[in-house]
Amino acid sequence: MEEFHLSLSQCVVLRYHWIEPFVRSLKERLASFHRFFCVADQVKVYTNQNKTRTFIGLEVSAGHFQLLELVSEVDRVLEEFDLPTFYKDPSFHISLAWCVGDLSGRLEGQCLRELQDIVDGFEDSALLLRVQWEEIRCKSGNKYFSFPLR
Repeated sequence: MEEFHLSLSQCVVLRYHWIEPFVRSLKERLASFHRFFCVADQVKVYTNQNKTRTFIGLEVSAGHFQLLELVSEVDRVLEEFDLPTFYKDPSFHISLAWCVGDLSGRLEGQCLRELQDIVDGFEDSALLLRVQWEEIRCKSGNKYFSFPLR
């Protein structure tokens, strides 16, 4: 992957004339948030809602509370535009790889344990898996909007 990310919302469709007010509202709601660290170090298998893709990701084990606070504000903006909010009990994660289809059954168990052993075995894993969140980004079509954290 060119760039890793952690999602704070589902993918939604914004009408063209909504983009500017949507971004403005996000900017206002996220303005008071401070930078924070999180740790993503637990290998986990995910599938999308309709089970057409399987992902291997690193689940966040520290920083969950701050991410929930951010999601709460993003959800409020989504509600302003009658768009679906984030999942009720999100599993925050950074996707590392994906494939087509539901292969979760084949990846669980021994394979997942072996992947976790590889992650745990990295010499600098504690440093590599610790991420400082300095900004929140919003992508709409081919446009990116950045909201720096204080």
